[in-house]
Amino acid sequence: MRIPVVVSKIIQETPHVKRFTLKPQLDQSLPRFHPGAHILTYLHSGSECFVRSYSLTNCPSHDYYEIAILKKVRGSGGSSCWHEHVKRGQTLTISYPRNFLHPDLSAKHHVFYAGGIGITPFLSMMRWCRKRGASFELHYSAKTKHDCAFYEYINREHPDQTTFYFTREGERIDPGLVKQHRIGTHLYICGPESFQNEIKTAALHTGYPKGSVHLESFVQLHSDGFNNPFTARLEEKIINVNQEDTLLDALNKEGAGIPFSCRMGQCGTCEVAVKKGDIVHRDSFLTEEERCSRMLPCVSRGEGVIEISMK
Repeated sequence: MRIPVVVSKIIQETPHVKRFTLKPQLDQSLPRFHPGAHILTYLHSGSECFVRSYSLTNCPSHDYYEIAILKKVRGSGGSSCWHEHVKRGQTLTISYPRNFLHPDLSAKHHVFYAGGIGITPFLSMMRWCRKRGASFELHYSAKTKHDCAFYEYINREHPDQTTFYFTREGERIDPGLVKQHRIGTHLYICGPESFQNEIKTAALHTGYPKGSVHLESFVQLHSDGFNNPFTARLEEKIINVNQEDTLLDALNKEGAGIPFSCRMGQCGTCEVAVKKGDIVHRDSFLTEEERCSRMLPCVSRGEGVIEISMK
């Protein structure tokens, strides 16, 4: 189910980052969300529909949502469409909030590692920590202060907990920092894939339990841009998957009853066998060998006609 919203405000945070305020249409309330949550946005441009995930940056609220979007120079068009074509007063639809990255209540200390626009989920999480008196710190890497989204806000609200690193000034987050955090620390990492992997690897090699290292990985979803419709054959059924639906949703609408959990290509719960056809894999779960005969329909798609099996 989708929620109709209207763009009520647009703020240029940095030369390449815009913040959009989304309010409900018809004076309705928005679902309340938890810190670290994100939404899917469905933005139509001509015959295309760009489906993108964005973290909610404001405090949990029924009245409005805020998202911040980096315009990618070599992106697939979604961020450019938001920056160049979305205007105040425009309507669109969004998903209900989803929460796969949130403060762990068992942590004795929370450490946030942000790379570039990866700062967005941590804004609400740091507010949550401060409101509850929870111990936390932020390590935030950006090219320059000029390119550092929310720099003034963070420097004003969390100066004692934050360390900035500006790479064009030769500053860099040392993955070895993870060794300095006290026992009971939970790490939260969001940024480019290489950034996330470097810190995660250092943490696991240091001895952090896997459950204490949290990554924001929704960037994988729809990462290659426009979704082409395709057809899936499951036993005697022929299922047409449009550009906005996932294969998982299309299958279950037809009564397939495929189990699922994360809906982000991370857990493998919805895994199905591929008997014929070409697959666009977008998961972070299957090995390259497994991808020859398996897929995760929550994020991956087919090209043309594919044949699948639940076995």
